[in-house]
Amino acid sequence: MAHVGDLLAEMLQQLEVEFVFGMPGGQTAALHDGIARRTPAIRHILVRDERSAGYAADAYARLTGKPGVCDVTVGPGATKLPDGLVEALNASIPMVAIVGELPLAWTSLRAKGVASQGFDQAAFFQPITKATFMVPSVAALPDLVRSAFRIATAPRPGPVVLIIPHDVMDAEWDEAAIKPTIDSRSIRAPSLRYAPPASDIIHAARLIESAKRPAIIAGGGVHGSDAAELLTRITDRIQPLVVTSLSGKGTVPETRNYAAGVLNPLGSAAAIDLIKEADLVIWCGSKASQNTAMNWTLPLPGQVTITIDSDPLEHGRTFRPTVPLCGDVRLTLEMLDAQLSAEPQAEWLARIAKVKAQHDAATSEDASSTSVPIHPARVMRALAERLGPKDVVISDASWSAGWIGVHVPAVKPGRHFLYARGQGGLGYSIPAAIGAGALLGKNGGHVVTVAGDGGHSFAIGELATQAQNRMKIVNVVLNNGTLGWLQMWEEFYFSNLRQSVDLSFDGGPNYAAAAEALGLKGIRVKTPDQIEKAMDEAFAHDGPVVLEVIIDPRATPIHSFRRRLRHSGKALPRPGTVYELREWKKSPDGVSG
Repeated sequence: MAHVGDLLAEMLQQLEVEFVFGMPGGQTAALHDGIARRTPAIRHILVRDERSAGYAADAYARLTGKPGVCDVTVGPGATKLPDGLVEALNASIPMVAIVGELPLAWTSLRAKGVASQGFDQAAFFQPITKATFMVPSVAALPDLVRSAFRIATAPRPGPVVLIIPHDVMDAEWDEAAIKPTIDSRSIRAPSLRYAPPASDIIHAARLIESAKRPAIIAGGGVHGSDAAELLTRITDRIQPLVVTSLSGKGTVPETRNYAAGVLNPLGSAAAIDLIKEADLVIWCGSKASQNTAMNWTLPLPGQVTITIDSDPLEHGRTFRPTVPLCGDVRLTLEMLDAQLSAEPQAEWLARIAKVKAQHDAATSEDASSTSVPIHPARVMRALAERLGPKDVVISDASWSAGWIGVHVPAVKPGRHFLYARGQGGLGYSIPAAIGAGALLGKNGGHVVTVAGDGGHSFAIGELATQAQNRMKIVNVVLNNGTLGWLQMWEEFYFSNLRQSVDLSFDGGPNYAAAAEALGLKGIRVKTPDQIEKAMDEAFAHDGPVVLEVIIDPRATPIHSFRRRLRHSGKALPRPGTVYELREWKKSPDGVSG
């Protein structure tokens, strides 16, 4: 007799779910039985820590547009999942998490673990998801599965938790009475697309045409709407300044003459300088977050602004846009393109070229460095030279994001760079690579992770998962022996304090050797002349690799930190209100010359 685990697995298969990432428990064993009966159409990938399941599902969703699916058991399995859920919620990534639960009749026994592992899971998940559902019966399950996928993929996408009690999961499924019907519109995000009013489109088009120094800030919403190729066609025609958030990297190739790279305190210096000179700024699929808006100093007074976003609550959150275009990014761009007759502005393009050239010299100097310890930019240059069209680069949090953002250019439109910017938590890259590696194992290409030794340490056990599944992943570890951002923060603002930031000790850790012990290939690099050979060896290996590079602990991609290094030994005033929201401001209604 079939059981509810079969019903759930059948619905997942019909929803074109290829992989479920997670760890089984007694309460979810029926689901695993259902998946096993449908393999290889749908496969389960075992992680070593439930925290990793959410990150793996997140990466898979970013690359496919389909909800990433993960599963955990009741109690300790559930409490390890929030990091991935918050990342997905803040980054607008579609995800469905299946969570085991104690039997329905044990409701009064959940409190304080009277029944083993029990607690109020629904209340726990509600603040960090788009929706959380407790499945009350077998009959209710199909509708709640449909609701979970509909909500996860609807604008604005995000994570949904489906809590299934043990007795419901194990119950018999009468296939004649309960049909596993799905809604095909929920297979990918966005599940629906809507457009802003035509009058707003025309208003925005006229503003763009009258601008002398137009700019676009492209965010992850462009990728989420599958609009990168369309945006690139439009920008190739009108050639505005284009900068991106970290999550928006690849929305427009950074090899274009009008593209200036990542706008972020640890991003492109040219992007930071040029965006201040724009007279019109289009925030396209970007939520004007703290880093992309440069601590909310952007937009500047006098800059005309157009916002393109499917979430009505984003228009006017930190500034009042001149024209808010509330609608799906791709559909809005299609409508805008049909109305635009703007032409490239020669003086603006010349200015972009001049500023980029001024900053390129410093960037090239870092990338050509022969210093020992190694400058991270030298490693990134070697990596960029070896990336193929199907490869995906995954950044961990902190400085890795800056090294990739500046020194590994996006050469084609599309999502080939993944960043943990929803929450910015260390330890994203290795488990995210599992989600990407499962996909690329079918489609070809390498997954490359870049992490500091701090971020790499968070999820080092998942290297065994990469090895077990023979994934072609190159894990680059930039080992500076410290939590670099925190070390410099303490140094600059607390009189050379160095408290709980050092990771190295006599003889260790040796991350390459640890990788070998876990079944991977380990390579360690200490001098610049070893980089290219090591990188070739890593890419040629048929399986996962850890490429550990001993880097300069004084190298940082943060521009303000570079300037402050000149004052080493002298405590500086702490930033204080630097992270406070700036005064909400109104954009002008027209473009000044």
